[in-house]
Amino acid sequence: MTFWKQVRERRGYYIVSLTVLALDQITKIVAHASLPGRGPVEVVPGLFNLWYSRNPGGLFGYFGQLGAPWRTILLTAFPLLAIVVIGVFLAKTDEPDRSTKFGLALILGGATGNLIDRVFRGEVVDFLDVYASNERVAAWLVEQFGTAHWPTFNIADSAIVVGAILLVLDILRPERTADGVPEA
Repeated sequence: MTFWKQVRERRGYYIVSLTVLALDQITKIVAHASLPGRGPVEVVPGLFNLWYSRNPGGLFGYFGQLGAPWRTILLTAFPLLAIVVIGVFLAKTDEPDRSTKFGLALILGGATGNLIDRVFRGEVVDFLDVYASNERVAAWLVEQFGTAHWPTFNIADSAIVVGAILLVLDILRPERTADGVPEA
């Protein structure tokens, strides 16, 4: 079977990736056009804001202080390689579990969305801000982590995290026999 025939057979997963990519880019365009300079826009009081920021680094801002060309190589070349590997693996895998392939599709779409930001903006646009305002919860979070705010994120980041969770759950799930019964 040719590679492109394999891609066509898995087109639903690639559609998931393209949907994540489109939602990510559309929401970033809207955030970039409407949120800078406004400060937090409260959506769910005490829990969720829209707050524009730009992240020159990777996940949670890691590597943001790394100088050029290392930051560019690390945050552009490696994600590009990962996108190619995941895209090919998704086409060629014999993995029967749909949640694994769905997880890979989410990661593929999210990684592509953030890579597009890095290539065309030099940074990733983030705008989703989740936080705790309950005094006890906020105090505990500040004590444990130094803040009551989750790092600002975007749709691509969310897709990557959900995809990774699906992959981890697949790894932790007991192997099943051909008839669907867990192996002993």
